[in-house]
Amino acid sequence: MQHKLRQIDQQLIQILSQRIAILAESTTNLETTLPNYQTALKQAGVPNFIWQNIVIGCTAALAHQKSSLTHIKPRRITIIGGKGAMGRFFAQQLFAAGHDVNILDAGDWEQAEYLLNQVDLVLICVPIHCTLEVISKASKYLSPTTALADITSIKSPILQAMLSHHSGAVISLHPMFGPGVTSFLSQKIVLCPGRMTEHFQWFLDLIETQGGKLVFSSPEEHDEMMVIVQAIRHFATLILGNFLSTEDVKIHRSLDFSTPIYRQEIAIISRLIVQSAPMIADIISGTEERRDAIAKFANTSNKLANLVIEGDRNSLISELQRVQNFFKEEVTDSFQESNYLINALTTLLTANEVKGKEERKRKRV
Repeated sequence: MQHKLRQIDQQLIQILSQRIAILAESTTNLETTLPNYQTALKQAGVPNFIWQNIVIGCTAALAHQKSSLTHIKPRRITIIGGKGAMGRFFAQQLFAAGHDVNILDAGDWEQAEYLLNQVDLVLICVPIHCTLEVISKASKYLSPTTALADITSIKSPILQAMLSHHSGAVISLHPMFGPGVTSFLSQKIVLCPGRMTEHFQWFLDLIETQGGKLVFSSPEEHDEMMVIVQAIRHFATLILGNFLSTEDVKIHRSLDFSTPIYRQEIAIISRLIVQSAPMIADIISGTEERRDAIAKFANTSNKLANLVIEGDRNSLISELQRVQNFFKEEVTDSFQESNYLINALTTLLTANEVKGKEERKRKRV
């Protein structure tokens, strides 16, 4: 049976590669690659959303297929904090692209002159609370021809520190993704220009040719956006996780009763808590602006909670309608995306359930 499945899998891979190749030769967009195959799918016993996942996956694969860099001049790169999760990611991507990558970690500062002097790029990938110290410490070894960048989630003070301590090229980056991502494909990276951004063009080309999306921003705008995108979001997730743990909710059992959306909420909590607790605490409370925004968020939460406690149904409906009106332009796309996530999650859960049954059957035998 396993041999037959492997043969079929190989045939499927070949057919999918042919589909991707044909898509690459045409200007066909995603909408026209989803013809109505309802009858054929029904006869074959294939759910429609499975077919949609295949088509969307083939279309997305085009970005990865076009990502090969034809001509690469190898650069010498040192990643400070390269043993951390994000440091390892950047080290892997740069090494795979053909560059000479070295790591400078906490115990390697006696080699700092060798690792930092006369290199093309120094990328700082350390926790927020020690980034300023690392910039000051590393700058003593940098030559003016070395480009300096960081990936910290707070930009204004970090970018200013790099510009003050280093006379060469400087940019500040913030990857809008975390551990678990395996490539730049469809991942956003915020870029705050500092000085001589053109010296980083080879690095930015690497990100974009692998399907990454660069979002240019001033450090001030970035920090303002991160108050909502990161600090408030993480804080809201922490509140839910804290409540569930305080109430000693049986999470595993609750998933037996869960909607797909609740399961996603649990997954979001899980992704938050597997990361470094000090790092998350710094993201939530690292600036005065973030602390002020969280105070406002708490006031809003208390106000709505009081409406529920007081049984003020009309006021609660009014608040819901106000929020509906605010989000009305975003609802269609977001609803479509959430439906796709739910369908994809359903597929994964079904496959895992079938796999689990097969494993239990083998154990009994």
